[in-house]
Amino acid sequence: MPHYAGPLLMRPEAEAMLAARDRGDGAWHGSLDLGRSKGEASLQADAWQWKGRSYPYPSRLKDRTIYWWDGDEFAAVSRYASSLIKLVPTEWGAPTFEIDGIKMLPTAKASPFEDARRKVALVEPRGKAVLDTCGGLGYFAACCLEAGASRIHSFEKNPDVLWLRTLNPWSPDPDASGGRLQLVQADVSQAIVRIADASVDALLHDPPRFGIAGELYSQAFYDQLARVLRRGGRLFHYTGSPNRLTSARDVPREVAGRLEKAGFKAQLALDGVLATRR
Repeated sequence: MPHYAGPLLMRPEAEAMLAARDRGDGAWHGSLDLGRSKGEASLQADAWQWKGRSYPYPSRLKDRTIYWWDGDEFAAVSRYASSLIKLVPTEWGAPTFEIDGIKMLPTAKASPFEDARRKVALVEPRGKAVLDTCGGLGYFAACCLEAGASRIHSFEKNPDVLWLRTLNPWSPDPDASGGRLQLVQADVSQAIVRIADASVDALLHDPPRFGIAGELYSQAFYDQLARVLRRGGRLFHYTGSPNRLTSARDVPREVAGRLEKAGFKAQLALDGVLATRR
């Protein structure tokens, strides 16, 4: 799917643009791509122009909502099929996303993009072929590209998440990667059997929580990860930090134990497990 190139609006930017118009300003300066860049919008009484196109002033924008121009109006970047999925702004610029109101990326202490950069650095991707099992918004893949990975093979199961990626300027565009990023809509728990033995140099595994995707925490899946990763290759597995008082489980240590059984040397790192293929 091609990436969207139009403006993205949130309530503060829309209100600032209207205030500038009401003051009689001929232009508004700011970001219309979630902080990736800044530019200028020309202001008229009943419309504004950006990159050669004219748009109406939006009304009644909601908080914590990102809007895109769908050709007729500014619509929320959200979809509802079996679940409500929504791109959600953060104070850091790079957005997170929610499924049925559950935030999918950590944003409390840092940008989700910066958080991804720290985790990617643990597997040292420069010059390597990387497997990105659960692509999400693509921040792991973007940071791998930035760090000089030679190739990233990324899977994402949810078509609505892939749609969010086309509207998110922080998500990498496979068509603009020079062939380095291959993004596939597929369930990695099934697709991994088609990946050749020892064909991956580094691995990033950021699955949904255990209660949603237990198969991605299974011994059988970890055995497959060990099979496709070359000896000496590194794996970072995001687990989060589940509340042991409510879950009665230590998920990170459970994961580390299964990875050890699969043929890794594992240790807790950041909010997950860092493992090396023995």
